[in-house]
Amino acid sequence: MYYALIYHNHPSYMSERGKYREEHLGLLNTFVNSGELSLAGAFDDPDRSLYVFRGVQAEQAAQNFVAQDPYVTNKLVNKWEIKKWNVVIGVDMES
Repeated sequence: MYYALIYHNHPSYMSERGKYREEHLGLLNTFVNSGELSLAGAFDDPDRSLYVFRGVQAEQAAQNFVAQDPYVTNKLVNKWEIKKWNVVIGVDMES
């Protein structure tokens, strides 16, 4: 089961994120190491970012990530969406 977390970043995101980047990356690593987060990154246009969570508790993991992410708590993210992502085809990352 996959869930996509989509951030809609504040206009000041690029100029302000450096203050919180190390903490954000540390949180990403925590979720990657737990196996809950599969992919994360920003689009070329920095107004949005995408995080892909995987597993039976993926939706809860995405919610937990948002609650702890310094980009969110410091208002660099205007809003976010968590959506179930129905993968049709792809390489199983656990293989």
